[in-house]
Amino acid sequence: MRPTGPRMNERIRISPVQLIDENNENAGVVETHEALRRARDLGLDLVEMNADARPPVCRIIDYGRFKYEQSKKDKERKAKTKVSELKEVRLGRSMKIDPHDIGIRMKQAKKFLLEGHKVQIVQQFRGREMAHRERGYDRMRSIIEDLEELGKLETEPRMAGRRMSVILGPDKRKIEAYRRRMEKEGRKTEEKDEELAKQMAAINEADAKAEAAAPEPETTTEVSTEESKD
Repeated sequence: MRPTGPRMNERIRISPVQLIDENNENAGVVETHEALRRARDLGLDLVEMNADARPPVCRIIDYGRFKYEQSKKDKERKAKTKVSELKEVRLGRSMKIDPHDIGIRMKQAKKFLLEGHKVQIVQQFRGREMAHRERGYDRMRSIIEDLEELGKLETEPRMAGRRMSVILGPDKRKIEAYRRRMEKEGRKTEEKDEELAKQMAAINEADAKAEAAAPEPETTTEVSTEESKD
């Protein structure tokens, strides 16, 4: 199996090399066998850090420790790099949703914004509710006003079939101000609220049960009026 990673110790065939010593100081250009001897005397490794340079740059280091520290830095960097997603928050299966449940869903939307995600708020309409869509627009305007504390409006409320939706994106300046205010007041922000996670789990479970118990939508079957002739 071909070795992976940088060349080190006896695998370094080019001589001389530009040597960075154990104190991370430039020791100048030295013959490779001399650099390797110095590394061995210290119980360390000679590692080729830049193979494209002429002469190649090599360091005297503890390679095992070096790899461990690099791995730690990579994990920290990945943790800081957040991938923004579009998170959907549904306001129940119809306009008939308890104000308390709306409040919990708005906290969930704030949690997503605080985490750097865009949020799509979705309101479903059932049956005759479609005749009173203005109520849906009123609700969406109220929600936008609430969430603009942390975000910015990206799309106006719009209808698609029986769904009304609106999208808000995170606003870094507003989020930082919100975090400072919550910290000053000694309160947790939504993404650190353990109780909110429990409440949302209960609501999602109830929604799933209601969805499963809902009657199947009525379907119509086309019947041909043309009769076959004997």
